[in-house]
Amino acid sequence: MELVVLNTSGKETGRKVTLDETVFGIEPNQHAVYLEVKQYLAAQRQGTHKAKERSEITASTKKLKKQKGSGSARYGDIKSPTFRGGGRVFGPKPRDYRFKLNKALKRLAKKSVLSQKMRDNSIKVLEDLSFGAPKTKDFINVLSALELNGKKSLFVLPEANKNVYLSSRNLPKTKVMNFNEISSYDLVNAGEIIFFEGAVEKFQENLKK
Repeated sequence: MELVVLNTSGKETGRKVTLDETVFGIEPNQHAVYLEVKQYLAAQRQGTHKAKERSEITASTKKLKKQKGSGSARYGDIKSPTFRGGGRVFGPKPRDYRFKLNKALKRLAKKSVLSQKMRDNSIKVLEDLSFGAPKTKDFINVLSALELNGKKSLFVLPEANKNVYLSSRNLPKTKVMNFNEISSYDLVNAGEIIFFEGAVEKFQENLKK
């Protein structure tokens, strides 16, 4: 399985990169993808929700009326959940929503997304790019050459590149990440995935560990 390397003008360079069938050509496992995306979104939750229960309400503990003889239901104090301003029954408490997944399943999830993107022709390989200084206009020119204007795109770097990252930071539908920072959520959320030429082999090796 091979992909042609494109230059910053969107033209073929004549070079090709070889893609590993065990990474880009497997039968997608949708449940593995679901689990990792769920894990990612769960980790984003603050979990700071809180409602006061009966024992936490500040109010009088005086019994409102006698226990028997009124002809209506028994009442304790004003903090009862049946009264306005009373405590909530089994209200939400602060909690951590994160949960663990094993590494093999997370690798399977990434391979599944990449294989599906490959089937949809949504993966490109771009020659390694470097800017002398952060310049959003230059990055927009690259997007235009690749016909990615208005599309969600994820650029995968072989190593940290501050100028490329800063050049893309103000573009709402474009994300630039290092190859070892990417989750299945990032891959699913991107309409098009663009690997820089030097990142392909590193990314494949990372998924074989």
